[in-house]
Amino acid sequence: MTTTTPRPMTELSADEARRIALRAQGFLGAPDRRAGVRGVLRHLGAVQLDTISVLARSHELVPYARLGAVGRPTVETAYWTDRHAFEYWSHAACILPIEEWPHFAFRRRAYRRRPQWSHDLPDGSYEAVIAQLRAEGPLTATELGGAKNGGEWWDWSASKVAVERALMYGEVVCTERRGWKRVYDLAERAVPQDLLHDELDDHECLRRLVLLAGQALGVGTRADIADYHRIRGEEFDAVVADSGLVPVRVEGWDKPAWADPEALASEPRGRHRTTLLSPFDSLVWERARTERIFGFTHRLEAYVPKPKRVHGYFAMPLLAGGRLLGRVDPAREGTTLVARQLSLAGPKAVEPMARALREAAEWVGCDTVRVERSDRPDLTPALTAALGT
Repeated sequence: MTTTTPRPMTELSADEARRIALRAQGFLGAPDRRAGVRGVLRHLGAVQLDTISVLARSHELVPYARLGAVGRPTVETAYWTDRHAFEYWSHAACILPIEEWPHFAFRRRAYRRRPQWSHDLPDGSYEAVIAQLRAEGPLTATELGGAKNGGEWWDWSASKVAVERALMYGEVVCTERRGWKRVYDLAERAVPQDLLHDELDDHECLRRLVLLAGQALGVGTRADIADYHRIRGEEFDAVVADSGLVPVRVEGWDKPAWADPEALASEPRGRHRTTLLSPFDSLVWERARTERIFGFTHRLEAYVPKPKRVHGYFAMPLLAGGRLLGRVDPAREGTTLVARQLSLAGPKAVEPMARALREAAEWVGCDTVRVERSDRPDLTPALTAALGT
């Protein structure tokens, strides 16, 4: 009788795991400037959308954080032209590479099976929206007859309910945002024919998304990887053995972890990016993972009542030297970038914070930076001096 000896499990130090995660997310090593914004999207597999715009919207901040001051019109063009991407439900509402359309078939099927929706539809309204899109081409909900019934923001019109349902079913695709409104088109026009199918079974869809998430994270726990595209833990369990990810142990992590084998094949080296991060950036969007990897507690406070906010409305973490060294709640007043509230981990964070603020200011067309409040007033003179150089 022969027995199979289990493959030795890779042991990673906490520092190695942190650097693997940084490289996987595009913050360690030279950025692929030739691939540009589309390369960032392809590499991450998902870029989250959000309505909040302070310096810029989150989907603009994500490539900026990795590539530097790429023009904002360039970002939008890269996402939304040449049928390169589509918007769908992943980690949240996300921009996704068009090549992944077949792998979200499991989610489209699940939506079609839903027995009850929160909004009822009048007879014929779904078919009417499809017919209008077929006849007139890409349209916003307003152009389809109005997004609201005239009441509260959630009181959608029948045409808005219908087109959103068609979006979830996969009969309609969001092909761009225009003035932050979704632009809808028929999937048969918006998705390349070789990708326009739901032929993959749920196992293959989930296996692919687990692999993509593992590659984008470099190394992660079950919860980390499942959360990336918001699949259930039991769905992760069913496919991880077939995903190509390998089990690893990480120093200080109390849960099992898996890694992309390519991430383990070479030591993460190269130049670290110094930048401000969107709170919705995939490097930090999962709070428990951010605390585990960086020892940094981060929470978006935009939806917290103002008196209860600790760090501000849209606090952006500062990444420098592969560490999270502070955060700033920014605003714009004319051509001045205002740091309404700022925190620094210590004196070594002063120069990186100044550099990140100056670069962000220039990117959004500001020529001055003003600091209003800091948790380290003893460091404010040094920061002010650094901002002036």
